[in-house]
Amino acid sequence: MFTKLLGVAAAAAMLFACNRQVAGGSTDGAKVYEGACASCHGAAGIPSASMAASLNVRNLTDAAFRARVTPALVETQVRKGSSNKIMPGFEGTLSNEQITAVVAFVVAGKFSATPQ
Repeated sequence: MFTKLLGVAAAAAMLFACNRQVAGGSTDGAKVYEGACASCHGAAGIPSASMAASLNVRNLTDAAFRARVTPALVETQVRKGSSNKIMPGFEGTLSNEQITAVVAFVVAGKFSATPQ
């Protein structure tokens, strides 16, 4: 229970810490991913062991996830956040254009192209 509360608190802190100009307002999917997603999911789509263990952060390169990933699934997750509320929703933080761009980037699965 404490771990879940800690996770919710961390997600809330990340949401409030988000600059409304994520990636300088860029609509480049890789840049938006780097600015809004990589801190939890990892630059290569693979979260750190501690993020995976403590917050159950999804590995975006996992074969089971890749087999079922769709633009609609990713867009809902990005806009609304996770159903357990550990991942915050980014609707209102990211523009519609940024959401569209990061969804396409995640669906394509080309995380190695993420800017460093």
